[in-house]
Amino acid sequence: MTETTPKDTLPPHERIAVAGLRQPASIHVDRWGIPHLRAENEHDLFLAQGFNAARDRLWQIDLWRKRGLGLLAADFGPGYLAQDRASRLFLYRGDIEAEFAAYAPDARAICEAFVAGINAYVALVEAEPDRLPPEFRAMGTRPQRWAAEDVVRIRSHSLTRNALSEVIRAIILSRADLATDLLRKNLEPMKEPVRAEGLDLSTLGVEVLTQFKLATAGVTFSAERLAAPLGDWRRWTGVSDLGEVVQGAEMEGSNNWAIHGSRTESGRPILASDPHRAHAAPSLRYIVHLEAPGFNAIGAGEPGVPGISIGHNGTAAFALTIHGADQEDVYVYETAADLPRHYRHAGGFEPMEVVEERFAVKDAPEQVLELCFTRHGPVIAEDRAARRAVAIRTVWSQPGAAPYLGSLSSMRARSLAEFREALRRWGTPSVNKVYADTGGTVAWAPAGFAPQRPNWDGLLPVPGDGSHEWSGLLDPAEYPWRVDPLEGFVHSANEQNMPADWPHARKTFGYEWTEASRARRIREALTRGPLLTLADSTDLQTDVTSLPARRLCALLLSLPRGREPELWAARALLEEWDHRLEADSAAAALFEVFVTKHLKPRLLAALVPDATLRPLLLPQDMESLLRAVEQPDPRLGADPARARDALLTECLLAAFRDCEARMGVSPAEWQWSRLHQGYFSHALMGVAPEAGNLDVGPFPVGGSASTPMHTGYRPSDFRCTYGASVRLVMDVGEWDNSLCINAPGQSGDPASPHYADLAPHWARGEYVPLLYSRAAVDAMEMQRIELVPAG
Repeated sequence: MTETTPKDTLPPHERIAVAGLRQPASIHVDRWGIPHLRAENEHDLFLAQGFNAARDRLWQIDLWRKRGLGLLAADFGPGYLAQDRASRLFLYRGDIEAEFAAYAPDARAICEAFVAGINAYVALVEAEPDRLPPEFRAMGTRPQRWAAEDVVRIRSHSLTRNALSEVIRAIILSRADLATDLLRKNLEPMKEPVRAEGLDLSTLGVEVLTQFKLATAGVTFSAERLAAPLGDWRRWTGVSDLGEVVQGAEMEGSNNWAIHGSRTESGRPILASDPHRAHAAPSLRYIVHLEAPGFNAIGAGEPGVPGISIGHNGTAAFALTIHGADQEDVYVYETAADLPRHYRHAGGFEPMEVVEERFAVKDAPEQVLELCFTRHGPVIAEDRAARRAVAIRTVWSQPGAAPYLGSLSSMRARSLAEFREALRRWGTPSVNKVYADTGGTVAWAPAGFAPQRPNWDGLLPVPGDGSHEWSGLLDPAEYPWRVDPLEGFVHSANEQNMPADWPHARKTFGYEWTEASRARRIREALTRGPLLTLADSTDLQTDVTSLPARRLCALLLSLPRGREPELWAARALLEEWDHRLEADSAAAALFEVFVTKHLKPRLLAALVPDATLRPLLLPQDMESLLRAVEQPDPRLGADPARARDALLTECLLAAFRDCEARMGVSPAEWQWSRLHQGYFSHALMGVAPEAGNLDVGPFPVGGSASTPMHTGYRPSDFRCTYGASVRLVMDVGEWDNSLCINAPGQSGDPASPHYADLAPHWARGEYVPLLYSRAAVDAMEMQRIELVPAG
């Protein structure tokens, strides 16, 4: 671990009067930008958390709120009106008191205090304009005040699934077969998707997903979009092409594990977590320490949400990764010939609910747009000529489905029994929870709403006529648990990890999971060797061993040698390689170029005759790719093994020549990091030069999406765009030994020394202290902000 002190450009001490504060509170910012908040009561603590979130991340959380509530066009013009409309389709519209009560008895009070803190900082910015982040000045906008309901009504940034996959599968199965679709997404356990009788899926196209993609997309900026005229608003979907959207869904995941004291050198449990999301400046996650009488917790969450979702409370540590519960369904309706906003259900036609929404638009009159809803959810596509409408049913309409708000209960649990009870309140995203406490207990369980489908499997769109209805949500009391297993640890990495005897058809979670190479490598590392230490966990979080490389190299090195000198040189590199995608590895560069630029496209061309389907199969499921080459079938020809060997040989030769063109003729000059670099881009780069250089990077990094150090990249140029920004490794019971990193930095203010100070450490696999005790924090403190009641 390397420590360097960031440039001290912040005032060492401030005193600020804050409206709504009942007693004095304080923010102690350590040398790494981690704020340690102290208050005399929980109301003031969560008010201070909101105030501090706005202090460090005001542009980010203001943009998130405006995106989620459909308020972008008021700031940025007609080019954002379509996104506003799509976002409002997915707002929570149910009983707001039931919504707050779903998370914790005091959830409303916490959210009210939190937004009071945000609003207090907004008022401070209005009184002292020099505090306004440069993004607002560059765009000519101002932050808005929040209501407590804003925290819980926004759903569309939650990681639910699998509406995109359902529609893509319907297209593929209508034009090809299941074997073709499995190249895109493996199913576990394997099954034939149930096709609803009488529903023609061949007429569905990816265009029906436009509104859903738009509702769940981040905010993008371009000069053309910002200048879009009102008459052109419908064409500004503002989202990437389908391939990039699907890749994003596949890349987002996480690792976590909890090691029992019987397997550690100290005799204490160790809990580690590194959630994998899209890289950006500022970071998605934010580390914060919350301390008041009766509650003292530190960890990471999202800055626009009160509390923490990963961390510890001095007694119990907790973390999460995405679990593969299927929380979405696509419904297709027959609409009435003479009444297109009526749809067939239960033998008759019933009307859609039509809601008129008002949208403020910059430099244009207010717009009134219609939103349509069926009994299942928002209508995302209508085709009146075909008499068809499409809607999405999702758990977002349920009370308790605001992402991560279940943390308001789970972060306060001090025993396994309390933690289990708290997880009953967890709605979205569906997650694997791992747990460890000072009593020595470690545990794993899934959490999150799991819709039950009594007569179908959720893998394809279904009719909305009443024949395919949820029977409810699986009772969390029936979820599986692993507590203190004999092997001495629990872990997850988004893989299919239900018990071997789990009745998938009767107690449904889902059939789509992330391929298991990261999980297998984690299990391999935790199973081997002597007693484990914190360093073993930090090493594993930054481990770049690729099990797919191990499997593919076994095939490549069994091929006939061939006559080309490039093949001999390629084999020499791979024979000496340990299958680690190190940043400075020539073999790693060759392997990743081989897989991404040559094997994947050539394999799809060989296995999928319909070239128009191939883009829908990207980025390709790695387990399915490995199965296709390890178990070649007649799709490759009369002699599948021979055809497979020829294909691998041609791809390896092409990859070697590709590397020569990219990095020079000598493999001694090759390095994986010459192609593969970490980068944190800011949404305004390129459109607001007056705001300064807001991007952070590039940084040379190793790994891939299939290594525990997840560094997923764009196939077009190998830029690392997904992976862990936050990493935490916690020594349960000796909390000041715990370690963390957040990248590119804790602050979202480009003027702050903590905007990008952690990125170099992240790139080198280094950590900084996650301090908990007052003595340790005060010894490192660099900045103190005293908050006093106004008036």
